[in-house]
Amino acid sequence: MFRAELLWLTNGPTLKMAGRLVGRWAEEAMCLVTADVVPKGLIVDLTDICYVDSTGERFLSWLGRLGATFVSRGVYVPALCERLSLATVRRTTTERRGSRGKKFPIPHSHV
Repeated sequence: MFRAELLWLTNGPTLKMAGRLVGRWAEEAMCLVTADVVPKGLIVDLTDICYVDSTGERFLSWLGRLGATFVSRGVYVPALCERLSLATVRRTTTERRGSRGKKFPIPHSHV
């Protein structure tokens, strides 16, 4: 299972993903981000990602080359971000709960 949502939060445009970022789902996530111009200052929240395959890694690397910042938590995702040389911000559970911004859903969504 995979879920992706592009949100406009108070701390910036955020691509929130959850589940397994694999194959076709990674390609769908790319379509979501590229449906319009990729937002400047994009934050990619990976805190609920449990697995990423090679297609997902290529997608994350591409976002990293565009200047995205990645939010990670736990062991797996921070290690993945380090291996892919992605700019990360580690977030703890308490920080995550306290940082919820106002959601402004965008009219298009590919899930």
